[in-house]
Amino acid sequence: MNLSAITVSLPLDEETFEELHHLCEVAGCDGHVYNQVMNLPIACSYESRGFYVLVYDDDKNELIGAGTAIDLMGLNTYEWSILVAPMYRQLGVGSAIFNVLKDGMAARESEGELALTIEGSHFGKEFLSKLGYLYSFSEATLEARAEVLQQPGAVTLRPFMQKDTEALVAIFSEAFGDMREESLELIDFNTTTEGLVMWTAEFADEVVGTVTTRKEGEVEWVTAFAVAPNKQGQGIGTQILNIVKDYAIRNGEKTILLDVEIDNAGALRVYEKAGFMKSMQLDYYICLDM
Repeated sequence: MNLSAITVSLPLDEETFEELHHLCEVAGCDGHVYNQVMNLPIACSYESRGFYVLVYDDDKNELIGAGTAIDLMGLNTYEWSILVAPMYRQLGVGSAIFNVLKDGMAARESEGELALTIEGSHFGKEFLSKLGYLYSFSEATLEARAEVLQQPGAVTLRPFMQKDTEALVAIFSEAFGDMREESLELIDFNTTTEGLVMWTAEFADEVVGTVTTRKEGEVEWVTAFAVAPNKQGQGIGTQILNIVKDYAIRNGEKTILLDVEIDNAGALRVYEKAGFMKSMQLDYYICLDM
């Protein structure tokens, strides 16, 4: 058996993308869907920062393993994962990919990393444990159907303007505990990255929340969703999400997706009230030696 490995930066070309998609389908024989954990939705994006490690069985001319490391927020912190075709999982392919991923992140002067695996993936959990990674937290991906807003409420949603900056910095600080510099970095990233649209929510001429959307084919992703703490419990969050669903269907999308930490009970209640249901869960691991 002859194996070879290459490292490629985003975006992937069409042929490589199809090879990676096929690998996800082959590995999916265990009942899991690996497209998201392997970053397929953004693999061909010029706006995303990251790279893939690809391992081929040269005798079969087939992709049999891959690792992905993505700097999703532009903060030089990488989220990475590894996928190996079932029949190659006891040959050290995963460990070899891990070493190349680590070297790649070091070469990019990564300031932090998170390893992730799909909930219920015993192989992934055991693999990370052997590497010295410990469980940190979990995020659920929630899904809702895009639909026309039947009864507009008192909340309005408009594109972000610079005059909103201080109000949103305060909201991020109160809602997430972010430092001022972190909030400003998030606002800058969400307003300057191509493909992202940052929105400001108003109620009675007051800024009460924000949300950022990103179109990926027929899916609209929701990120950086926050409501001012003193306005929570008034249905504002539900109204914002309903407006996003209306925006999405008018923009040609069929589905809304978002990620939320599973221990954030308050946020989960808001999302469930707005019609979101869990579609999958990712478990995140950290290495204490970082």
